[in-house]
Amino acid sequence: MRIPAWIVDGLRERKKSKPLLHSLEEKSLVTVCKEAKCPNIGTCFGRNTATFLIMGSVCTRNCTFCAVSKGKPTLLDPEEPTRIAGMVRELELKHTVITSVTRDDLEDGGAEQFIKTIRAIRAMNPGVTIEVLIPDFNGEESSVDAIISKAPEVVNHNIETVKSLYREVRPGAHYERSLTVLARISERRNGSVIKSGMMVGLGETKEQVSEAMDNLLETGVQILTIGQYLRPTREHHDVKRYVTPDEFEAYREVGLEKGFLAVASGPFVRSSFRAQEIYQEACNRISCARIKDEG
Repeated sequence: MRIPAWIVDGLRERKKSKPLLHSLEEKSLVTVCKEAKCPNIGTCFGRNTATFLIMGSVCTRNCTFCAVSKGKPTLLDPEEPTRIAGMVRELELKHTVITSVTRDDLEDGGAEQFIKTIRAIRAMNPGVTIEVLIPDFNGEESSVDAIISKAPEVVNHNIETVKSLYREVRPGAHYERSLTVLARISERRNGSVIKSGMMVGLGETKEQVSEAMDNLLETGVQILTIGQYLRPTREHHDVKRYVTPDEFEAYREVGLEKGFLAVASGPFVRSSFRAQEIYQEACNRISCARIKDEG
């Protein structure tokens, strides 16, 4: 399948990533930008922003769309939260995004490492807003509740694709379980804005995307991101179709009409792409009251 011009032009931005990438590697910090081969790495790194990947770079799941390494993860690094907090300060970030590999080997799925990272960032960077992109924790409510109790400004859990493609694209994950996690976040909320995202171009139909939007709204999701799936290597899931920029704009308009507070939709949109701006767009529609973390 011929790669369209709007994809080729966007990928040229990757060359801007080298200076920040070198600095992060010197501090032994991992980003999903690099590990997942994100096409936006040049754009984001060029603006001195990055999405930190905690708990190592090896995932216990085997999703066919994802470039992150799979296998046996390493032990947790107790100094990681402090190093991330220091990098947030060095980059003078006002809004920072923290995500992780899935750690099915840990009893709490890594929830405590998320909490330690949130605490470290706030201790060193007063006033920073924090967005966490969490795994499904195998549906363990206690892990979800523990993170919600720390009141990050945004809690994100991606459904990634439509229900019919889960077995093919996300073996080990379950569509209903992800919706249950999002519903739990909504139930406990604690001042957080709720976010989710998905890819298109994997073989879904427009009707299925619309149905997924409805499902997300029913769970309480407020921010939606939609982006083009790009195959990271020949071993990964095929790109079935390149969705046009006009179609992405149509998805954005449909999402807003359905009731999302903010929708980011475009070929290079990823869940953390311009996260601060999309969070602010949502906050312009509602009162995003900050909840004090009592520890």
